Amino acid sequence: MNTSIVGKNIELTEPIKNYAQSAFEAIKKYNLDIISANIVLSESKKGSFTVEFVINVKDKHTVVITQKDKDLYAAIDLAQERAKKNLRRYADKLKDNNNGGVKSLEIDEAETPAAEDEDEFVEMELKLYKPLDFEEAKIMLEESDENFFVFQDIDGHTRVITKLENGKYGLY
Repeated sequence: MNTSIVGKNIELTEPIKNYAQSAFEAIKKYNLDIISANIVLSESKKGSFTVEFVINVKDKHTVVITQKDKDLYAAIDLAQERAKKNLRRYADKLKDNNNGGVKSLEIDEAETPAAEDEDEFVEMELKLYKPLDFEEAKIMLEESDENFFVFQDIDGHTRVITKLENGKYGLY
């Protein structure tokens, strides 16, 4: 990882360089392919400090984080926390995408269960759902012990027919 620390309108002393360098070390822990990381430290005429992190990650666009504060060290800390949060999210996203891939579904022959451990399959009747008119739905409801029957009508709308207490049928 190429790193650089640049100062604009500010003199970079050894303690400031060391502190900024320690910020680089904190972002390395996510094991991302970071191509380069730059820190630009600047001081405005009003006495506030601006810290800008520019991080180039492989297979991702450049991450740019800008932080302003009255204290230079506080600005570095805040920018570092924002960079860590951004990179942690990206690392978690990569990890989640890699865990659910096709490669994880491949099974070795040694992991294949023996024939005696296999579950027994029971054949069941397959219900084919076709569009019904209202009379057919009424007949299906009468044949069942249910209080309602859900079906698709001829127009493709989902409908519900119910048995009412007065012996009539409701259609929704």
